[in-house]
Amino acid sequence: MRDPYNVLGVAKSASEADIKKAFRKLAKKYHPDQNQDDPKAQAQFAEVNQAYEIIGDKEKRGKFDRGEIDAEGKQKFQSHGFDGFSDFQDFGGAGSSRGFRGQSAGGAGGSAGGFDDILNDILGGFGGGKRARAGAAGAGGPKPGAGQRTRPAQKGKNAELIAAVSLEDIVNAGKTQVTLPSGKTVNVTIPAGTHEGEKIRLRGQGYPGEYGGSAGDALVEIRLKPHKLFDVRGNDLILELPLTLYEAVLGAKVRTPTLTGAVNLNIPANSSGDKTMRLKGKGLPTKGGGHGDLLVKLQIILPPNADGELETLMKAWKDVTPYRARGPEFD
Repeated sequence: MRDPYNVLGVAKSASEADIKKAFRKLAKKYHPDQNQDDPKAQAQFAEVNQAYEIIGDKEKRGKFDRGEIDAEGKQKFQSHGFDGFSDFQDFGGAGSSRGFRGQSAGGAGGSAGGFDDILNDILGGFGGGKRARAGAAGAGGPKPGAGQRTRPAQKGKNAELIAAVSLEDIVNAGKTQVTLPSGKTVNVTIPAGTHEGEKIRLRGQGYPGEYGGSAGDALVEIRLKPHKLFDVRGNDLILELPLTLYEAVLGAKVRTPTLTGAVNLNIPANSSGDKTMRLKGKGLPTKGGGHGDLLVKLQIILPPNADGELETLMKAWKDVTPYRARGPEFD
């Protein structure tokens, strides 16, 4: 048996992770099922297994580094005058009849990761071929059937989905549609008070699991579609309401849209363009069961074309009733 460090191609200072990585790489390379036309592959595969049995086990690696066991796991004793016992074999070593199954790296004092788990990954990757299991068992490897353990159930991955939702859907329907990884389209209820970027979990609707594991979840992220009239601020909606100059000066009833239908809004006389009016309960649903408000910002719009009479009026008004529109902070 060659030096196990040389067999795996790692330095004596290699970490457990580096040793494990090297073993996996070589075990896959020399796996008999992948080298059916190479009669040497089985011996190389067994040699790799034997090397990992020694330095893949923390306790055995320490003994080997201290010279207490050889590359086959045989105990080294000093003769102390009894020459016949100078190379006595430890029946618990890697060369014993138990092979690396009985003292695998996954056992007491074993290295992180577990030899059996690594071997099962490799055997599982090639379909757990009989030839591979027989080759490993016949060269100090796992006994027949060691690579046939059922792999643990693995839960499927979560599916990250995005649902583009209109404000009308939130207020009126309270639902949206998404397509799951299975290709099925389902309706998703939008909980009251859901905001942009929040996620709704659909349990068991993600990607399927492996080896009998349950499916993952579907996480539906809510994205709000831009609206032609309303902006969103928390549970409130904001609407800019254009007014004519005479509506702002004289006051008027103006038809104002909401998500549940238009209402007539009373505009007080002499309303400035910075005035904000509140329509209670006309916003988005809240977590408490109510609704936010609709904040209506008045926006005064002048006539699209020049008007001589308006100019004359404004000049007279400026002379007779001047007023300040800006505070002293603008001086």
